[in-house]
Amino acid sequence: MTYDVLHLKDYFPLLGENGADPTLTLYLPYNLREMKREQKKRPCMLILPGGAYAFCSERESEPIALHFLPEGYNVFILTYSVAPHRFPTQMREVAAALELIHQNADNWNCDVEKIALMGFSAGGHLAANYSTQYDCAEVRQVFPNSKAIQASVLCYPVITADWSFTHQGSMLNLLGHQPTEADVLRFSNEKNVSKSTAPTFLWHTVADETVPVMNSIVYAKALAEQEVPFELHIYPYGDHGIATADEQTCDNIDTHVVHIRAWLQCLKTWLNTYMK
Repeated sequence: MTYDVLHLKDYFPLLGENGADPTLTLYLPYNLREMKREQKKRPCMLILPGGAYAFCSERESEPIALHFLPEGYNVFILTYSVAPHRFPTQMREVAAALELIHQNADNWNCDVEKIALMGFSAGGHLAANYSTQYDCAEVRQVFPNSKAIQASVLCYPVITADWSFTHQGSMLNLLGHQPTEADVLRFSNEKNVSKSTAPTFLWHTVADETVPVMNSIVYAKALAEQEVPFELHIYPYGDHGIATADEQTCDNIDTHVVHIRAWLQCLKTWLNTYMK
């Protein structure tokens, strides 16, 4: 396996402005020559950790990546810029990561027609934002041919900018101020779903007191209204940020939340429809 950490500003100097230094971590399994698979292209998973746009969570990075390597994926983790860096910095960094994957598709054995974007919490907001508005003016100004994705995976995501049930800290860190009426329209991803939005897998817990479950519900409703394929899992128990719901990413696992681990297998099965 090839493991590497690339600094995106080395490839796209504009991304280094104001001290930003986003990185893309690569996990690329070797293709087996003895099985004549040298030219085999693999589907790709690009992971966006959560952290309220204040940091990028380690628990939602490598422990997640290691679940998808055995499934035949090339896996990438984007450690994107956080506060005080504001929108559109993060969206451009996602576009840059995808651009780099496309540029190196042959060397990295990437099937660029099968790229999934997975986001957790605030990373889920970023993933949904990119899924619905990857071709927005702020992104296209820097990446005129910004790339669409084929599937999005949203894990207890921040979806809306509606102050009544958003995660307020995430919105303040992303925008630098409380959302205006115009911001609510622009950064509430449920308001920007279209028929071209990527098929989506969502999961959340009812007990999440940090990012209310209504975030996933309103996004699922918007997807349904636009006839976008989706799968939604809502679990009754479990705190925010539970990730893999095991000892890898949680302390003191409660018996009430053990079954949440099923989201990983459900996701792998769902992805087979779109990525294999």
